[in-house]
Amino acid sequence: MNDQLAQGRPFFVDIARDGIVLHEAPGFPLASPQPLTPEAVRAEAQRHFDQWLPNANIFFGLATRTIADGHYRQAAFLLHQVTESLYHCVLLVLTLYSPKLHRLTKLRSQAESVDARLVSVWPRDTKFARRCFALLNRAYVDARYSPHYEITGEELAWLVERVNALQESVAAICAERLESAGTSRLES
Repeated sequence: MNDQLAQGRPFFVDIARDGIVLHEAPGFPLASPQPLTPEAVRAEAQRHFDQWLPNANIFFGLATRTIADGHYRQAAFLLHQVTESLYHCVLLVLTLYSPKLHRLTKLRSQAESVDARLVSVWPRDTKFARRCFALLNRAYVDARYSPHYEITGEELAWLVERVNALQESVAAICAERLESAGTSRLES
């Protein structure tokens, strides 16, 4: 914990600032959080970008090939993985923190709260759009394990289009952030 505080890791700084000490070992007080230097912020953000965007690209390629092969359930799972990777990417690049979870509704909400340009990626104005996103959200578990999970070619085609839009948006937002690294959200 002290090492992470000394490095200025946002998650640990938040814990030290907002948490309640339940037990403190004598002689081992919490370190004072140190701010990250602009160079460290940029390096950390770049490291996350270099890890998560290629992951998303690999999953996307696998998903499109899996659709072409007619394996729709597996393709839905892979599209979930693309989407999850993209949300982790944008959250980590913009804030240096992303929760360790797979639920796309929560990741989407957090990502949209740090950059409102992501809101338009997932239309919410039709029943079809909401159903498709719900199928994607459920795909992490249900597409792999539930014999009742079903998704159509039309639903997958819509999801591919939207995931591609998310991919483009995340890449642009992250590139913009990396170009201006050392300012705004990462330092606050």
